[in-house]
Amino acid sequence: MPRTGGGRVDVRGLTWRPSGRRVPVLAGLDLRIEPGEKVLLAGASGSGKSTLLRAIAGLLQTTDVGELSGEVSVDGRHPQERAGTVGLLLQDPSAAVVADRVGRDVAFGLENTRTPPDLMPGLVAGALRAAGFPYDERRSTRTLSGGETQRLALAGALALRPQVLLLDEPTSMLDADNAARVRRSVLAACEQQGTTLVVVEHQIGPWVEHLDRCVVLDRSGAVIADGRPGEVLARLGESLAAEGIWVPDLPAPRPLSVDPVLVTPTLHVPVGEVLLAAERVGVTYGSPFGGSAGEPRNVALDDVSCVLHEGESVVLGGGSGAGKSTLLAALAGLQAPDRGAVHIHPRLAGRKGRVLHRLTSPELAARVAWVPQLPEHGLVTHTVLDELLVSARALGQPAAAAERRARALLEHLGLAALAGSSVHHLSGGEQRRLVVAAALVHGPAGLLLDEPTVGQDRNTWAAVTGLCLAARNAGAAVGVATHDAVATHALVSPGGRTLTLERGRLT
Repeated sequence: MPRTGGGRVDVRGLTWRPSGRRVPVLAGLDLRIEPGEKVLLAGASGSGKSTLLRAIAGLLQTTDVGELSGEVSVDGRHPQERAGTVGLLLQDPSAAVVADRVGRDVAFGLENTRTPPDLMPGLVAGALRAAGFPYDERRSTRTLSGGETQRLALAGALALRPQVLLLDEPTSMLDADNAARVRRSVLAACEQQGTTLVVVEHQIGPWVEHLDRCVVLDRSGAVIADGRPGEVLARLGESLAAEGIWVPDLPAPRPLSVDPVLVTPTLHVPVGEVLLAAERVGVTYGSPFGGSAGEPRNVALDDVSCVLHEGESVVLGGGSGAGKSTLLAALAGLQAPDRGAVHIHPRLAGRKGRVLHRLTSPELAARVAWVPQLPEHGLVTHTVLDELLVSARALGQPAAAAERRARALLEHLGLAALAGSSVHHLSGGEQRRLVVAAALVHGPAGLLLDEPTVGQDRNTWAAVTGLCLAARNAGAAVGVATHDAVATHALVSPGGRTLTLERGRLT
C-alpha cells in the first residue's frame, strides 16, 4: 500500500567523487530534514544539488560510478530498503519513462511496490490530474513533448504517495501557467499527505513563500546558508546572486560579451538574406493507439511557414506541446515534414538541392547545428573536449584552430576545468552548456537551440545568452525554443523577433 506521512532525512559526512573527476562534487556534507518539512535546495550550476537528491534517493553507486563515503538514511534506514519510500523526479524526465502508454508508465512504480491492483486506477488517474497532465492514460509516451514528459514523470512520483518527494527542476520545461499549476498541485499533495518535500530549482522566486526552509550549496558542494527562505534571501541576497542564484526581485544579468572569432560562421550568405525557409510545413506523428485504421493521429505542425534570416534571432514561444521542438528540428533538417518543405539558401544547397532534410549528414553538419531539449541526446563521445571537436573533425577542419576555439568556448562557459572529464559525469546544467558549445565550434551558419537556458544559474545564463547573441551578431541565423521570458527579451531586443505556436499552428 502507498504510505502517507513524511520521512526524516539524515545526511552525515556525505562525499561523492564521480569516476574521472579529481575533485568531489560533495565533500563531507551534513544535513537533516525533519518529517513533513518543505525544503528549497538552491545553488549555482554544478554545485551538487542533483547529486544530493540522488543520494537521498539511494541511487549513488546504483546507477552512478564513483567513490562514496558517509551515510544517508530515511527514518534511520537506507532509502532503497523500502520500495516507494522516496519519490524522485529526475532532471531528465525521459530517463524515467519505462512504458509505451501513459497509464502503464505511471502504474509502473505502483506495481513495484505491490500496490493492490484495485487501487491502481484511482491512484494513476489522481496523479495525472495532480501533475496537470493534458491527455488520458492511453496516450503514447513517444508522442510527448519535453514539458509533457516532465509532468508524466511527476505523476509517476506522486502516484507512489512517498514519504519523501524529491523534485529536480520540476517546472523547467513548462510555460508559466502550467508551472504554476504544477506547483499548486505538488504543494497541495504534500500538505494533504504530510510528505517531506525537497525542491531543486534555479528560478526560486515562485517557491519561496510556500516552503519552510532554504538550503544553499556553494560551488564546492558545501552548505553556505540554511534558514527560512525569506530570511536567507533578505540577509544574503546580494552575495547569493553573485554566486549565481536567481534571487527574486533583482535585475536580470546582462549577457556576457564574446569574442566574435569564437562564433563566426565558416559558411556565409549575403547580409540579411533568408538562410532557412519553412514553407507550409506539416508534421503528423503516428497513432498513439497502435496504428489501427481510423484511430487518431497527432498533429505536431499544421501548415507552418516561417523564415530565419542571416544575422537574426527568432524565439519560438508557446505552451508545452505547442510544436516548438518539432519546428526547430524541421528547421535543423532533422525532421522530414509530411507536408511542405524547409529550404536553405541557394548558396548553401547540397548535391541534391535546397531541401534541407535531403542534405547528406556532412553537408547538414557544415551548415546547421541543433541543440536538443535533453542534452544527453546530443552527447556522442566520452570526454568534454572530444565532444566539442566531433563536428570539426568530421568536417576535416584544421585541428589546432578547432581546439583553440573549443577551449576558449569552454572557458567562457565555466567548463575549462572539466575538459578531460566524462560528459556523463557532468550536471544537467553543465551538459546543456557543453552541447551549446559543441554546436558552435565548427562555425555553422544556422544555430537551432531547444531550451538552452534550462538549469542555468545567473552567471551561466549570461554566458549562454551571450553566445547566442554573439553568433547572431556575427552573421548566424539563430532559432531558439524557450519558456524563459528573460532570455526571450534578451534575444529579441533588439535584432530579433518572436513566433508563437499553439497546437501546431502559428498564432
